[in-house]
Amino acid sequence: MKIGVIAFDGITPFHLSVPSLVFNNVHTTPAMPVFNVIVCAIDKGPIRTSAGFNIAIENDLSVLTTADIVIMPSWHDDCRETPLALLDALRRAYKRGARMVGLCLGSFPLAEAGLLDGKTATTHWAAADVLAKRFPNVKVDCDVLYVAQEDVITSAGVAAGLDCCLHLLREACGAEMANRVARKLVIAPHRQGGQAQFIERPVPVTHSDNRFSQVLEWVTQHLEKEHSIDSLAERAAMSRRNFTRHFRQATGASFKQWLLGQRLAHAQRMLESGDASIEIVAQKAGFGTSFSLRQHFRAAFRTSPSAYRALYRPHIADDIRLE
Repeated sequence: MKIGVIAFDGITPFHLSVPSLVFNNVHTTPAMPVFNVIVCAIDKGPIRTSAGFNIAIENDLSVLTTADIVIMPSWHDDCRETPLALLDALRRAYKRGARMVGLCLGSFPLAEAGLLDGKTATTHWAAADVLAKRFPNVKVDCDVLYVAQEDVITSAGVAAGLDCCLHLLREACGAEMANRVARKLVIAPHRQGGQAQFIERPVPVTHSDNRFSQVLEWVTQHLEKEHSIDSLAERAAMSRRNFTRHFRQATGASFKQWLLGQRLAHAQRMLESGDASIEIVAQKAGFGTSFSLRQHFRAAFRTSPSAYRALYRPHIADDIRLE
């Protein structure tokens, strides 16, 4: 599968490297890569990077005429207008049927090319308002790490590009390959939550913040217990309203969403590293019953707990035929 990655003058090296980090780690054999990742630019030749060194680009935009996936890995920080040559190349690739991907600010050229009209998209939270104002036909969701809309995918800022590329890899090669690459890169195969948790908030640090943090830590160590906002607010010596406000500011999610994410993550760790039955995993993670665990696990990861465990511990058949 051919992947065209578009570079531009002034690009951040990390953004440019993300697609290669994910897709160049996939091989059917050590000598045979599954993906052919090709970096191109409007013109061949050296381009400057934001890190102070140049990169020699050997391919122009003609690469996009045969690419299966086209990735715009970022864009200029000032969200400037896109050159006509690049817009035309993006439109032709999309019309031909290529999968179009905009990582971080890379959603701006896709939007300017009209590829996001009528679709939901995301970008770095700091530029979300700009994207929404400039392109009113695009529904901007700044609370997610990435959005897959038909044949166009956009991601939030910086590291969320890794999440997006792992999603593409999971679709193309399955969860096992995506998990293997994620482990090699020492990142989570599937991150919980959205980018709202990373938005800057000018909240002063107080003594109550310390109590609040201690309560969240206590919850993660006692996931098998029943928890409510009222009981945790009382433990933190805070009012329900104050606790809820702190919680939103700290996590960018509701308490219910956060607690479910913590329980799913704990279940994942147990499935990856231990031999406990699905029933025991469900109890320890706070789901109560194996049915509840299976239901939430499938909704979050599109697989069953036993199938997930088989990726890491294939010798364990643990109820897999029942799921």
